[in-house]
Amino acid sequence: MNNNFPDIIFEDDDYLVINKPAGLAVHGGGNIKEETLADLLIARYPKIIKVGDDEARPGIVHRLDKEVSGLMVIAKNNDSFANLKEQFKKRDINKQYLALAYGKIANDDGEINFPIKRSSEGYKMAAMPLNAVDLLTRRSPKSRDTGNISGVFKAKEAITLFKVKKRFVNYTLLEVKIKTGRTHQIRVHFFALGHPLVGDNLYCTKKTKLKNEKLKLGRVFLMASQLSFTDLQGEKREFSLTLAPELQAFLPKN
Repeated sequence: MNNNFPDIIFEDDDYLVINKPAGLAVHGGGNIKEETLADLLIARYPKIIKVGDDEARPGIVHRLDKEVSGLMVIAKNNDSFANLKEQFKKRDINKQYLALAYGKIANDDGEINFPIKRSSEGYKMAAMPLNAVDLLTRRSPKSRDTGNISGVFKAKEAITLFKVKKRFVNYTLLEVKIKTGRTHQIRVHFFALGHPLVGDNLYCTKKTKLKNEKLKLGRVFLMASQLSFTDLQGEKREFSLTLAPELQAFLPKN
């Protein structure tokens, strides 16, 4: 049995719920050469390679960024895959995240409704406020990458809800939910809002990148902490995690 396999939170004949660690890519592609979650799944459950739409993504109905940790559900058969995929399509699956952003976010809660599209660099995404272009660049116009997102109508709808859990001197701890599931959505949305996530060296300003280097967290301060869905028997299943130890240890003491 591969000792690198993520912690299993729950497992039955239809699916398993895991706690994906930061540093583990969900599947291959791009410049990823190291072992992935897909590789680990196939090694542990050889038959899972036939589950789903793509053998390169066996049983995988959603993903987390490599630098992000937390709850994922993996289908173990095609009936379960179809069931979960349909719930994701209809946005019936509830996912909640914990995130730490730079700066103090003034509002206790809010909705970020910035369309997202792939930026001119190709390897990252870009977000633009619908009715406040200056919001994206208000803090550091020269260092903030808009991703050459002219023609906002070409971008896809992306909606992120947040609630402030605690404010620190230099950070804000947030509970985050997403109504849509765009690539890097939470990370790019808070970057566009002017509050990049701690540890994020892709969606960052020059200033926060330098801070990340000094902090040496080694990952993005973002984790999928809650997940709920309906199983094949029609039962609502709910799972939750406390803050990852390395993230809890990073938080200021007051």
